[in-house]
Amino acid sequence: MAGRASILRRIRHAMRRGAYLVPTAAVPTAQREALAVVARGLAAEPVDPDELRARIDTLFVEGRIDAVMRLSALGVVAASPAVRDLREASRLAGQQELAALELGGPWRDAYLASADRHRGVIAFLAGRDVVALDWFAKALERQRSPENVGNVLAVLIRLGELAEAHE
Repeated sequence: MAGRASILRRIRHAMRRGAYLVPTAAVPTAQREALAVVARGLAAEPVDPDELRARIDTLFVEGRIDAVMRLSALGVVAASPAVRDLREASRLAGQQELAALELGGPWRDAYLASADRHRGVIAFLAGRDVVALDWFAKALERQRSPENVGNVLAVLIRLGELAEAHE
């Protein structure tokens, strides 16, 4: 695993590539509406994980989301406060990575960044901040997005690296 200084250098390098942050487009347009349904389900009180999983599978069967987004959404449910099954979330992130590699195409890097981001969330929730920072840095290197920058900042702040976060 990379040391903290090495990770910080990678983050600075990723941030200096290009003049601006690209607006998040981590999901193909045709799938965004379907995934918004999942997001609303996670925001509901109380959250019904079984119903959400069934809804995700239905969206996949109907062709409204692809295999990678199905695995991503299931991983979000697994890591959510209502479930907090980090082993399952980790398994799903691995499957998501393989599905992204198999699918390839123009969304490959965004999909791989999503898997990296899921792994970062898992490490963050497990209290493994330097590991989380490494995964979030990988996601940022693959895909410059406000969410990826925000995840890096959250970990830097939790690590007490306020000067690095400010930079």
